[in-house]
Amino acid sequence: MAARDRDILPDTVKPVNYDISLYDIELGGEFSFQGTVKIEAEIKAPTTKITLNSIDIKVHSAEVSSKDASCRIESLKSIDHGRVNVQAAQKASEISFDVDSQRVTLSFDEEVGVSKSAMIQIKYAGTMNNTMAGFYRSRYKPAVTPAPSVPQQGAYHYMFSTQFESGDARRAFPCFDEPNLKATFDFSIEIPEDLVALSNMPEKGVDQVKNGRKVVSFDRTPLMSTYLLAWGFGDFEYVEDFTKRKYNGKQLPVRVYTTRGLKEQGRFGLENAHQIVDYFSEIFGIDYPLPKVDLLAVHEFSHGAMENWGLITYRTVAILFDEETSDAKLKNRVAYVVAHELAHQWFGNLVTMDWWNELWLNEGFATWVGWLAIHRFHPDHLVWSQFVAESVQTAFQLDSLRSSHPIEVPVKDVLEVDQIFDAISYLKGSSVIRMLSNHLGVETFLSGVSAYLKKHQYGNATTTDLWEALSKASGKDVNKFMDPWIRKIGFPVLTIAEEPGQIGVRQSRFLSTGDVKPDEDETVWWIPLGLKTDPHSTGVASEALTAKEETIRNVDEKFYKLNADQMGFYRTNYPPERLAKLGASKDMLTIEDKIGLVGDAAELAIAGHATTASLLTFLENFKDEKHHAVWLQIINSLAKVRSVFAENDTLSAGLKTFTLRLVESASEKVGWDFGPNDDYLTGQLRALLIRTAGGAGHQAIIEEAKSRFKKYTAGDSKAIHPSLRLAVFGLNISEGGTPAYEAVKQEYANTKSIDGKDICLSALGRVQTADLVRDFLDFQFSDHVAIQDTHTGSIALANNAKARDCMWQWIKENWDKVYEKLSGNSVVLDRYLKKSLEKFASHETERDITSFFEGKNTKGYDRGLVQVSDSVRTNANYKERDEQLILEWIKAHGYA
Repeated sequence: MAARDRDILPDTVKPVNYDISLYDIELGGEFSFQGTVKIEAEIKAPTTKITLNSIDIKVHSAEVSSKDASCRIESLKSIDHGRVNVQAAQKASEISFDVDSQRVTLSFDEEVGVSKSAMIQIKYAGTMNNTMAGFYRSRYKPAVTPAPSVPQQGAYHYMFSTQFESGDARRAFPCFDEPNLKATFDFSIEIPEDLVALSNMPEKGVDQVKNGRKVVSFDRTPLMSTYLLAWGFGDFEYVEDFTKRKYNGKQLPVRVYTTRGLKEQGRFGLENAHQIVDYFSEIFGIDYPLPKVDLLAVHEFSHGAMENWGLITYRTVAILFDEETSDAKLKNRVAYVVAHELAHQWFGNLVTMDWWNELWLNEGFATWVGWLAIHRFHPDHLVWSQFVAESVQTAFQLDSLRSSHPIEVPVKDVLEVDQIFDAISYLKGSSVIRMLSNHLGVETFLSGVSAYLKKHQYGNATTTDLWEALSKASGKDVNKFMDPWIRKIGFPVLTIAEEPGQIGVRQSRFLSTGDVKPDEDETVWWIPLGLKTDPHSTGVASEALTAKEETIRNVDEKFYKLNADQMGFYRTNYPPERLAKLGASKDMLTIEDKIGLVGDAAELAIAGHATTASLLTFLENFKDEKHHAVWLQIINSLAKVRSVFAENDTLSAGLKTFTLRLVESASEKVGWDFGPNDDYLTGQLRALLIRTAGGAGHQAIIEEAKSRFKKYTAGDSKAIHPSLRLAVFGLNISEGGTPAYEAVKQEYANTKSIDGKDICLSALGRVQTADLVRDFLDFQFSDHVAIQDTHTGSIALANNAKARDCMWQWIKENWDKVYEKLSGNSVVLDRYLKKSLEKFASHETERDITSFFEGKNTKGYDRGLVQVSDSVRTNANYKERDEQLILEWIKAHGYA
């Protein structure tokens, strides 16, 4: 994307170093602060105006001066300070703001001349807001008695931290807030003596000042982008370990910081972090470049985590884990998110994308290499099967919409960026990297990555730069075959036609609506075929499909499967008879193969390329399946079908019976009790099958869930295993009405478990009556639920056919309340609306949604609304096309 297509700052000024001081911080009331930023900069052309990014900041004064003798500020006298010729400061005569573009312009009466070393000094005031953007406050209920100076409002206390990606550093200090305007940073902050301050670099010094306060200053950072700067302060404590490798002769300290009373829950994250720092240093061939690694748990957080260089911030559920009270799946989440953010310390921080259109360079790579690290340190989690069932399938869902976007998407200005922090940038990006790394070989791929990082360290780079490094490492023209995957929208489906001894393969763009037009189907993707045959046969295929169609000869008809281990990012449409044969031969398939076949069969049926009858017949083969990730895919695919047809009582009951018969034996076999030798995936399978079988009407499971819930609510905290809370709470709310609903709300208020509130919100979304739906929505938008969590309960409501219509009506009636609470952070509002509305299956509802938002200012969530419309139309088309056909199959096979 050319610079001329970007709405960026004038190129007259290039920052070199920022020196930021924050003081007079108001701990209560308006939560205001005062700041001074001194920006050493190069003035590249004479100017009377200097424009920076700034929003929600009041600038008191601004001035510019120069240490460069070549600088001439007319009508001002130089002041000779001995060795350095310092030009007298010129104060800004006018300070003007453009709120829409989030810029402040400093105007000077006299021209500011060219200078290699100018100094821009700005004094300003800001606010530690509560929108999880910029420099903000997070409320929490302390685990133990906090330090005296911690601010308090009612039952809540506060900690303070930053979130600057993508364009929110400008909320904390005026700056040149673009990723390729790298600089170094000095930072100091005045806080109460009994609190702890953190920033990217180690503490440089502490000076005691007035009224029980201290000024904490930090070492200068390396050259980096503004969005990676970070600081925080509060009532913090930490657990610490050290890397095993030495860096500049020393083992690096690695710490997990929490608010007081929670530090022990940081040990699992810490255990992963120090090993992963060493692992990445080895595979990238570059030592971790900073003198410390701090990980900070933040109580309110819009994203999952943020890779600030040297001070990584996390949602509490992404870094903390308690062996006694947490769901075991939190281990998997913590380990992965720690790895993902640490990957960014090299890929994103050391080398940064040149502009936001290449966000995927950061996020796609960090996602893939994060899972690579967890595969290394937690092989028992079988993370690549999890990746195929979760990441790949989620990417497929979004990329099958007309309103998807290419991995590398044009971004005019930073205000557009937040809507592409999505499944395309993260999950499609990581999926095509997995495909590419498998094709090149992981070692070759990583050697190319290492060369890329070394060449561009402390600078900015583009997708083309990465392809050049990988091409050199592999001897292959990577750009040639990867360009369509990055710069074209969508992905292909391979349609298979069988003839004796050979198969015809045709690629076309896959759309969930099944109605791709000729002008939407012009891309020819490079597709690694990955033909898998019977080990005793000698099937041979060309390495990749590089044309629209190709015939593959000498294929053994007894058994074959394309896309071995689901390495390629595409779907495969087999003839119904072949799909049936694959179901009968499933013991010859890997876990990833089975996941791919189930996911493909379901989505091809929804799009009209195949039939739901073929899907259901195929799934009947899996009653004895043993692997968690395969069951997860089966249950997710079935849930989508059931959701679309939920309003047809007969068909809904038949699909419920189908689900029960499918999972009944497996759920009874896995049982309720956790044995001492159960591995991680056995526990996850148990939770999944109990939840599914109970939801499908397994009476023995429902009764056991009621019995355990009764004991639990009577005070027996051991009656429900932590990993079974969601299943048990949800089943009781579905079956038990208001009493169970109120009991789980009480659990939400009282839980000490780090994941307890998330679990309660998800369970509460299983309510069965309109009155309880409305009560739950009122609760979600009360002060009891943090803004970051408002979408959690609504995901469950959207998946609940008895609740989603009522939820949409409530949103319309309470739009002002919804907008007021969520619009302070466009990421939160966009996520909430997409998750709440995408499950409908009615053209009438789609038109109602579109009509409701007409005329409203939808900036920041407009892309999400278009994706909602696409999703709802897909579901509605599927419902209209297949409803009677599925009903006939269900009846013919004894399920209704």
